[in-house]
Amino acid sequence: GRNLYAVGGNEKATRLSGIDTKKVMFSAYTLMGVLAGFAGVLNIARQMGSQPTYGVGYEMDAIAACFIGGASAYGGTGSIGGVIIGAALCGIINQGMVIAKTPTNYQTVVKGLVLLVAVLFDVVMQMRRKGAQKKKKAEATQASAEKGGAKA
Repeated sequence: GRNLYAVGGNEKATRLSGIDTKKVMFSAYTLMGVLAGFAGVLNIARQMGSQPTYGVGYEMDAIAACFIGGASAYGGTGSIGGVIIGAALCGIINQGMVIAKTPTNYQTVVKGLVLLVAVLFDVVMQMRRKGAQKKKKAEATQASAEKGGAKA
């Protein structure tokens, strides 16, 4: 878990710290493939058959669930619990639109808008964090300059 989280945050730094990033990435993609295959089998069982178009649109839900759950486009942040909450919220939104008999095209638009808001929120929060870090750094530099000036 920690190694995967580290690779997601900064692959080069993780490699330099002695973690075999190729092994971590291979393991992650292998596990992802196995779980995707298992999800496909469950989906076929639920639908009692198979069609090539059954999974169309699920990728948007998966990406939206990750962003709503707090995963960052910049990497290194997010949690499993947050993604589960994001998936639950996406499911609630989807089910609500189905119950309200919203046309499929409008459902896609609403999902896209929700995803857009989540990404914009992520970008704004990232900019605020960077601004706060710059401000702290500037204050620390100024404080150290004042201490140095008082001693002289």
